[in-house]
Amino acid sequence: MNFCSQCGKPVTQRIPEGDARLRHVCEHCQTIHYQNPNIVAGTVPVWGEQVLLCRRAIEPRLGYWTLPAGFMENGETVEQAAVRETLEEACARVRDLNIYTLIDVPHISQVHIFYRAELIDLDFQPGIESLEVQLFDEADIPWSELAFRTVGRTLECFFADRRQQVFPVRSESVPPLTQPAK
Repeated sequence: MNFCSQCGKPVTQRIPEGDARLRHVCEHCQTIHYQNPNIVAGTVPVWGEQVLLCRRAIEPRLGYWTLPAGFMENGETVEQAAVRETLEEACARVRDLNIYTLIDVPHISQVHIFYRAELIDLDFQPGIESLEVQLFDEADIPWSELAFRTVGRTLECFFADRRQQVFPVRSESVPPLTQPAK
């Protein structure tokens, strides 16, 4: 951040009085600009034994498969965001949402939240951000072509939990990828 969104003057980084973190502060109007993590909300849409995945039509990870998910908007609940993203990306309608995974991704300042959900019908198609959408059996999941580690982890948990027919709410963190030594 270079300029204040309140008055347009340059900002500096410092720890404001009474705070413990480095923040962008406007010395002109004294506005403290807090930057907080983004929430990604999505679903694990299920039809019988199959899960609906979307092939991404946008970066990042263009052409890779993902669960329908995206950034939460102001003024909506996490569940509303998950339903909206499923409709936008797969033109799919879901019901019976149950929170399932909450995965912290601190190195990119995100939290990914997925709900287990039941597809209402088979009337789905690619949305504007998807090249294609398809139902997959567990054996046919394109594991090496999944766009994000949080999606892979959520699917791993889902299939393992489905075998036990117990679906606890799972909360974990994803560490940054380490670069191989040169």
